[in-house]
Amino acid sequence: MPRPAGELHCDLACAPGPDGHWRGWITVRVRASALRPLGLHPDQSTSRPTAPSPPGWWHAAAERAARRKKT
Repeated sequence: MPRPAGELHCDLACAPGPDGHWRGWITVRVRASALRPLGLHPDQSTSRPTAPSPPGWWHAAAERAARRKKT
């Protein structure tokens, strides 16, 4: 969904970790007013899951299906 300029800001930082391998960090900042059209608002409390997580087999099946679509 396109957003007006200034409502969303992303930063990427890369640096070698303690083991010498390069690591990347992404920071995403969103203006509170940009969340309102999505049904969220700045005064809303932290969201919490409303149902239990799907079982492990469901996640595995979804990952297999995603891999099949790529090839």
